[in-house]
Amino acid sequence: MDVCDLGIERLRGTLRPGLTENQIWSVLQDTNIAHDGEFIDCRLLTSGPRTNPWFQESSNRVVHAGELLAFDTDMIGPMGALADISRSYVVPGRRSSAEQRELYALAQEQVAFNTALLRPGLGFHEFADRSWPVPARFYGNRYMTLVHGVGLCDEWPAILNDGDQRASGYDGTFAENMIVSVESYLGADDGREGIKLEQQVLITATGAVPFSRIPLAGALDIE
Repeated sequence: MDVCDLGIERLRGTLRPGLTENQIWSVLQDTNIAHDGEFIDCRLLTSGPRTNPWFQESSNRVVHAGELLAFDTDMIGPMGALADISRSYVVPGRRSSAEQRELYALAQEQVAFNTALLRPGLGFHEFADRSWPVPARFYGNRYMTLVHGVGLCDEWPAILNDGDQRASGYDGTFAENMIVSVESYLGADDGREGIKLEQQVLITATGAVPFSRIPLAGALDIE
């Protein structure tokens, strides 16, 4: 995660209007390889209208001031360990809009709420039942998992949204020392942009502890 955090810091320092998504993504990729990382599982970095819906890979699209840039690291780093977090920023040159700030605040709330639920002994179905309720306008584009396991790649378990989890047919319990990633994607069905946030945490006896030092709070605009 230290290598991943360094890559994000360098990406943020590089980000400016006129670069392509691929050029921005290459900063994260280069940092990983230069620090003995292995590979990155995909290239989930998009900007502006390509942030909604989620799950498009980086392209030669040029980024513009004031639009959102969102990415998911999916980094297989040093010693084969996965560093899997997501961040979203506004491209420098224009401050974030009220709509962008609302999306960011809600995504941050979802991650924080669901992270606070995590504890040893909590059942997967119970977690899904108690999870942050996704507002109706975002439900069609909801992220498929609330939480997934982390190891040498995305691993078991995969906890789905509320009713989707019970329909999946399996249950289990969180345990101390499990590493998981807590997911959020919020983009309205008819919205122009979307926010992707994800936090990788260690489940301890007293709750979940983040691995990354890259903040979620107050991190939308880059000075």
